[in-house]
Amino acid sequence: MKLFDKKDTIVALASPAGIGALGVIRLSGPDAIAIAQRLCPRTKVLQMPSHQARLAMIYEQDRLVDEALLICFKAPKSFTMEEVVEFSVHGSTYILDQVMRLCLQQGARLAEPGEFTFRAFLNGRFDLSQAEAVADLIAADNEHAHRVALNQMRGGFAQEIRELREELIHFASMLELELDFSEEDVEFADRRQLLALLQRIQGVVERLRASFLKGNVIKNGVATVIAGKPNAGKSTLLNALLREEKAIVSPIAGTTRDVIEDVMMLGGIKFRFMDTAGLREATDLIEGLGVERTREKIKQAAVIVYLFDLQHTSLDSLQAELSSLELGDTPLVLVGNKVDELHDLSQMQLFRDAFEELLFISAKAGDGLPELEARLLQVVQAGQLQQEKLVANARHEQALGKAAESLLSVQQGLQTGISSELVAQDIRRTLHFLGEITGEVSTDDLLGNIFSKFCIGK
Repeated sequence: MKLFDKKDTIVALASPAGIGALGVIRLSGPDAIAIAQRLCPRTKVLQMPSHQARLAMIYEQDRLVDEALLICFKAPKSFTMEEVVEFSVHGSTYILDQVMRLCLQQGARLAEPGEFTFRAFLNGRFDLSQAEAVADLIAADNEHAHRVALNQMRGGFAQEIRELREELIHFASMLELELDFSEEDVEFADRRQLLALLQRIQGVVERLRASFLKGNVIKNGVATVIAGKPNAGKSTLLNALLREEKAIVSPIAGTTRDVIEDVMMLGGIKFRFMDTAGLREATDLIEGLGVERTREKIKQAAVIVYLFDLQHTSLDSLQAELSSLELGDTPLVLVGNKVDELHDLSQMQLFRDAFEELLFISAKAGDGLPELEARLLQVVQAGQLQQEKLVANARHEQALGKAAESLLSVQQGLQTGISSELVAQDIRRTLHFLGEITGEVSTDDLLGNIFSKFCIGK
């Protein structure tokens, strides 16, 4: 993408490719309206008011190509803040190709991925975090993801970051001024006020960083690993949760050799369920690789569902299995399976006494699945996902982490009495990382990487 070239008029198909009832072609740039006039010579496009739709005939010389609905968005009252034209034409791939070809012949060029949104960012329509939220909004596949993306696109936490950054810039300028009068030993920046501001910014940064766990869950789904010994019923449980035969079920222990993954929605939240190889001493190289992958997935999981066979598992062996998992802070949902095959019901009480929140299910019969789904929602604290100002972008979380480190350096410097020059240097680093979030500090490589992930036409 030519990051700072806004002289061209760009064109792209803004609706999904393929045959449909309608297709939308979007033009943006200085010649957008003039190109539309040349394509629609029998319509007074140049005199059209902004934001009004007109029926327009698209011609190639004397040949009628299509009847279209034409809308002009006059600068700066458009998405890109440039002259924008949208043709709504019949969704034939032939018609779409013909109109696109005519636009190119009249001087437009094909838009790069994300170039419309990139131009909106360059022209000050919104900051970088809001631009990224546009892509998240398009990709949102559940209510929570939609809400978070929409909130961020309308400003979200970025406004709070900008305001705090402005306050910090004021103190930085005062410190820089002190350096100009270093020989006179004057102090323009009140250290106590600066320290209070730094602590306030640190609190905001840490709160936003903590929200990333929830934001990432909303955006990418809850990584939920179904683990247990061979023949515990893990594949059966995956199939039961997904309501389809995703994994092969067999009475032969060790059937699952690799991780089988699929997603489903529970309570408006996306869960990524992973069926894994049974945890035991491997009998061959392939099974050994599967067990190794299982342990890797357990380390990366947001939630572990540990499944065990009620009838063929003793309390001592279960406790030994759980102690070998090295879960750390990862939430564990312990599930006793095959309750429908259990003959000695006292076994259930034995496990219940040892594990207070143990669930009993029959993955095969479907018994207990609603309780398991409710427990999973409880574990991820679905109610807390209603919080609007969440960080769901890994780039933002990384920038916040670096800002937190430099903020700590500034505070330590003030408390130990280091020179104003070193304090000012650490403040500049903080300002840099906070500015990366909103795009006030950016590089061509960063912008190119972000917008190249957008779909063409947005």
